[in-house]
Amino acid sequence: MFDRILVPTDGSGPANAALEYAGEIAAAEDVTVHVLHVIDPDADPADVETPLESSRKWAGDAGAPVIDEIHTGEPRDAILEYAATRDVDAIVMGTRGRSGVGRLLLGSVTEGVVRDAEVPVLVVRGAAEVERQYPFETIVVPIDGSDHADAAIERALSIARHHDATVHLLSVVDVTPAGIDERTDLRLDRLENAAERIIDDGVATAESAGIDPETAIRYGSTDRTIRNYVTEQDATLLVMGTHGRSGIDRLLIGSVTERVLRTATVPVLTVRAADED
Repeated sequence: MFDRILVPTDGSGPANAALEYAGEIAAAEDVTVHVLHVIDPDADPADVETPLESSRKWAGDAGAPVIDEIHTGEPRDAILEYAATRDVDAIVMGTRGRSGVGRLLLGSVTEGVVRDAEVPVLVVRGAAEVERQYPFETIVVPIDGSDHADAAIERALSIARHHDATVHLLSVVDVTPAGIDERTDLRLDRLENAAERIIDDGVATAESAGIDPETAIRYGSTDRTIRNYVTEQDATLLVMGTHGRSGIDRLLIGSVTERVLRTATVPVLTVRAADED
């Protein structure tokens, strides 16, 4: 599935959760794990010695090939530069971290990496209610017809083939932003027709890859509906585009993805479409 994964860490609970989860993946898939510690330029490198010792102990326990490095600079920029120059093909991150000169995984940093990384980012919350299961068995993909959602489908199908997992394609008719009355507003027909077309296109993509997906069209607040569907299906992975369509039929605008990342009860793999030339 991946050959080289990057795990930025600061020794905090969410960072350790990401590191442990990366260890499970590495042990199962025999991938190389790059562990990156980013510190302030004025900080003493000794400040990260404890996180370094922790990651090295983890490496020994996991039995995975590990490369650990200390870099200085602004966390988001350092993470993105490292990922690009070391040719990693995924980043595994927690959603927040501790404060102070050694901080790394504050929500804004993770969200910045999610928005701008050229490779998929697997986001893992450190909360007790988060289920971190591997291998993946049930994958949910919210779709809206955008290029980023299409990229998410392609990635989810690749993972599903690797794990022989079930894929669920979800289209959300979010009537709340437009103030639509579900019973009377004629615009609802447009939204429903758009959702059906999006699902049909997603099914065609999946079937061309040899996968027969489950499908659903749901109504309500987009991020809440996604979370509820993940729980309902007992999913083990949520795959989302980083951006989505604009306008009345939008689904995966960046703010929705970010809200899901902060509250998801399973790991979330975010996928960004390739930039057009």
